[in-house]
This record gives sequence, C-alpha cells and structure tokens, in this order.
Amino acid sequence: MKENREMGVKEILEKYDKESNFRENIGKWAWVVTFLAVALTVFHLYTGYFGTLPSQQQGAIHLGTALGIIFLLFPAKNGLQKIQKTVPWYDVLLAFTAIYVTYHKVIFFDSILQSRISGYSLLDTIISILGILLLLEATRRTVGLPIVIVACVTILYALFGNLVPTQILSHPGFAVERLATDLWYKESGVFGTPIQISAKFIFLFLFFGVVLVHTKIGKFFNDLAFALTGRFTGGTAKAAVAASALQGMVSGSSVGNTVASGSFTIPMMKKSGFKPEFAAATEASASTGGQIMPPIMGAAAFIMMEYLGVSYAAIMLAAIVPAFLYFTGIFIGTHFEAKKLGILGMPKSELPSFRKLMMKYGYMLLPLFIIVGTVMVGFTPQRAALLGIISAFLVSLVRKETRINIRKVIDVFEQGARVALPVIAAVATAGIIAGVVSITGLGSKFASGIIALSSGHLFLALFFTMIACLILGMGLPTTANYVVTATIAAPVLINEFGVAPIAAHMFVFYFGIVADITPPVCLAAYAGAGIARANPFKSGVIAVKLAIAAFIIPYIFVYDSILVLVDVTPVRLVIALATALLGMIAVSSAVIGFFIRNSYFWERFILFLAGIILIIPNIWSSVLGFVLVIGIWYIQKQRKDDSGKMEMNMSH
Repeated sequence: MKENREMGVKEILEKYDKESNFRENIGKWAWVVTFLAVALTVFHLYTGYFGTLPSQQQGAIHLGTALGIIFLLFPAKNGLQKIQKTVPWYDVLLAFTAIYVTYHKVIFFDSILQSRISGYSLLDTIISILGILLLLEATRRTVGLPIVIVACVTILYALFGNLVPTQILSHPGFAVERLATDLWYKESGVFGTPIQISAKFIFLFLFFGVVLVHTKIGKFFNDLAFALTGRFTGGTAKAAVAASALQGMVSGSSVGNTVASGSFTIPMMKKSGFKPEFAAATEASASTGGQIMPPIMGAAAFIMMEYLGVSYAAIMLAAIVPAFLYFTGIFIGTHFEAKKLGILGMPKSELPSFRKLMMKYGYMLLPLFIIVGTVMVGFTPQRAALLGIISAFLVSLVRKETRINIRKVIDVFEQGARVALPVIAAVATAGIIAGVVSITGLGSKFASGIIALSSGHLFLALFFTMIACLILGMGLPTTANYVVTATIAAPVLINEFGVAPIAAHMFVFYFGIVADITPPVCLAAYAGAGIARANPFKSGVIAVKLAIAAFIIPYIFVYDSILVLVDVTPVRLVIALATALLGMIAVSSAVIGFFIRNSYFWERFILFLAGIILIIPNIWSSVLGFVLVIGIWYIQKQRKDDSGKMEMNMSH
C-alpha cells in the first residue's frame, strides 16, 4: 500500500512539477552528477563563510555548474527519463559546453571587463549567444516552455520592436551582437540581480531546507498540526492547513508542498467527510501560502530584499501579518465548510499528545529559531543560513534514524544542489527578461500603458497589475514572475501613484504566488486534485475561494501599509488585526455559504461586503462592518433552520 502511494505521488509530481522529470538511471554519469552537485554545495558553503567572489564570477560558477548538472539529469523530452539508461552523447556535449561558456567569464574575467571598453571579440559574441541558447534550453527542461517563450518574445522585441526599428533592421548583425553581449556580460542581463541573489542567499536557504527535511521534521509538523487542531470541528482539514503553514516555514514550493503534505492529509480529509475537490483545494491553497510564510519564504523574497535595499528581517516582518491573515482565512473557510457538512473533530484517542510531542521532538524547532533570531539581530542572510545549516546537522545527530554518516552527507549535499537547479535556471532566464526591459525602456512604455488604462486611478492600476501577475503566473514560476513584475509594474505603483515600496513589491509578489491556485492554470490545485482523484478545475475554483485573503489583503496594504508594518503603532496594529480577523470570518462565511446557519444569497452578499470594509484599516468602516456582521448573526440566530444537522453542529 505504501509503495503504491509513493508511486502515485511520483506520477503526480512528474505530471505537474517539471523539476521532477529527471533521469534516475544514468550509469557512470551518476558519479559526475554527484561530483558537480557536491562541489556546487561546498562552493556555496565556502563562499558563504569566507566571503563571495565578485558577483560576475560567483554567478558564473553558480549558473555554469547548475547548467552542466541539468543537461546530465534532465532529458530533452518528457518521458525519455524512463527509457534512457544513460546520458546520451548530445546531452554530455551540451553539459560541458554550458560549463565552459559560463566558466569562460571566470577564467577570462579581467579581459572581459576590459572588453566593455575596447569592444567584445567574435569569440566573446559566439560564447554569449551559445550561453543564452543553452540557458533557455536548460530552463525549458527544468521549468517549462512558457517562461522560455516569454524570454524569446522579449528578445525578439529587443531586436525588432524598439523605438528605432529602421536602425535595428538595417543592422541586424550588430543588433544581435550587441544584445547578446549585453545580456551575457553585463550586470543587467543573465548575471544581474536575480542570479546574484540566488548565488549569495537563495542556494544556502534551499540547502538549509534540505538538511532540515532530512531530520524528518515534516512528520513532526504533521503530528504537531493534528495535536493542535485535530480535535476541533473539521479537524482533518484544519490540521492540513496548520501542517502546510508549518511546512511552508522551511519550503517554498507550492506543488512540492501540496504533494508532500497532501499525500497524507487529503485521504484523511476525504475519509472524514470532505468532498474530494474541497480536500484538494484546502491542501493546494495552504501549500501555496508557504511562499509567503517566514522565515524561509519563496526565493523571490530574497530578490525583493535586494531590489528594495532593505534587510531580510524587514521582508520577514512585512510578511508576518499578511501570511497570518492568509492562513487564517483558509482555516476559517474549512471551519465553516465542516459546520455546513456536520463534520466533527477527530477522537482524542487517535490524536498525538502535544505535550509528549514537544518533550520528545521539540528540539527539532531549534534551527528555525536560530534562523529567525540571527536574522532579527542583524546577521547577514548568509551567516544566518550557515548557522541554521550547522544547527540542523547537529539536530539530525540526536536520533539514530536521522544520524548522518559520510554517505548521507554526500546525499544531502547532492540533494541540496538538485533542489536549487530549477530556481537557478528560472532566475537566470528572468534576468534575460529584466535585462531587455532595462535595455529597451520597455518598463517606461508599460508604465505609460498602465497610467492610460487606469486614467490615473490607483485601484484600476492595481487591478491591471494583478491581472498581469496572474497571466504571467500561468507560465512563469513565482520567482521569475516577481522579477518581471517588480521590474515593470512595481515602479509604476511607487513612482506614479506614491505606493510604499514594500507594499508595491509585496503586491506583485502575492499575486505571482496565488497564480498557482488560480484557474485555468493552477498547478498546485491540479496536483492536489490528482491525489484526491477530484475535478482539477473545480478544485482550483474552491482553492481561490479559500485563499480569498490573498486577493483582498494586498489591495488593503497598498492603501494603508500598516498591514506590512509601515508607520505602525502597537494600538493601530492591534485594532487593524482584530478588525481584519473579523473581516476574514465574514468573507470566508460568505464564500462558503454558512455562518451560524446556511446563508441566503443576500446574507452572503452583506457578509462579504462587511468583511471587506472590516479589513480596511479605518475605524469608521470597521464599525459599519461590525454592525452588519452582528445584524446577520442576529437574523440567523432568530431563524429556525430545518436541518437538524445544523443544530447538532451548533451544539457541538
């Protein structure tokens, strides 16, 4: 049974998670992959402790080694990994060519810097073109075709759609040469901010997550979630939300989290009485929120840190309240659905003891406390990640089953590099898109378009930006989506509409994330539906309902940035949190259709409206929203419900 479940999980990952389509049987090349992967991890640990190389060299080693591993692991076509017993010769050629063209920047670093003044040679141009083509192919294999299409469209725009098309068209060779060398050798392209942040911070935090997973912290999180919430109404769903929130503290992959947690929680939700679509949606929406859950948020959070010029602690603090409201909204939604269906909590005899869990396994939380503590007291992200990694290794020594020998150390080091591969490819390709925006002035044209469409109204500008994020999110991973929208859309909100920088960047970050559960392309919901054997589209629609906070909260913190802790006072924050929580209760009740009774359509409309104005950080709107909620509560309290099940729910 366990083996069948593992096979099912693997098939779902291969279907919805591009990074899972790697070769498992590669013969003698396995040693080469292990060597390159371990060397890449050791390189990042070394530079994280002793200091990084110049950004171009650090990025070249980071990207070049990753590209080599990608071509050795990932086949040219999905499905070939099940047929091929070794790495074909052409992929070996591509792997070592990719390593050479990127390491060329390291070997000839000084002469390339000089070439920026004297001009690039023909060899430099050929290498830059080869490098870009190999990067795009590696990204297609690990991330998918859509992001490659977007990158290619931006390149074509740079070549043929600029403000002076006649000049470009009359000198096509010069245009290709200029564009390729600019994107490959300068800081505004492939080796720009995104890949630099990946090489400095993201890799180390991803490796920290790998080491922590090795300590079996995932099972501890699941048990802890059930111990805390399993006994309440709809306990299995609430436990799934809590478990995904905890898992999100160490992982930032929507699909990966959905499959990892969902293989355990979704069958339990179905067994307790939830519909398959609701079970899939609950897990998908909660797992997607992992990317906004401190301390280890999605990779885009580290890039945001650099774009804004603030500390990672500031990013974590800004994310706390929105993340809390996001998961609270899902938690409340599962509560009302359980009330509606009459699903009770789990028997106490079937639940783990919270006290015993913490006494036996509470030490496993130490690395997380170290990460948070070191970041908050002012340590650099690299140093915080290194201390977290060391503490996670020490934690793994406590129990025999997680104790690490030399073989396991090598496996963990290799896995650390493997996990980073799709992120590295995605941020490097996003660098191409950001580079074209910088070179062509596309950002200013987008700004003019947004201003014209919105007629200068902030709400419309936010709405169009949200649509752009969701559309890009259909094909781009979250990190690439953020890089593009942070380059194009966020400056419009900041410069033209006076939005606080942290609020503008959080806005595009959030909507890039929720694209994973927004139909028609909602990969996390599809993955959950695969486990639940449910309708994928319905699962996506329900996931959007449950994650409604992610669609509302960003608008609110743009208008009043108190929710991202800008210009905040303790009293204002407490009031804003209290009213926002009440607002989330009203909104969740409205979308589920149950408050203390089944709600009529007009009651749902009023509850939704009341919830929205409660979430807005304004005392008078909050008073009005509170009165409306109390009014609906009183009306439903007085109304006799024909369903004995509802009465039983209330008594429970």
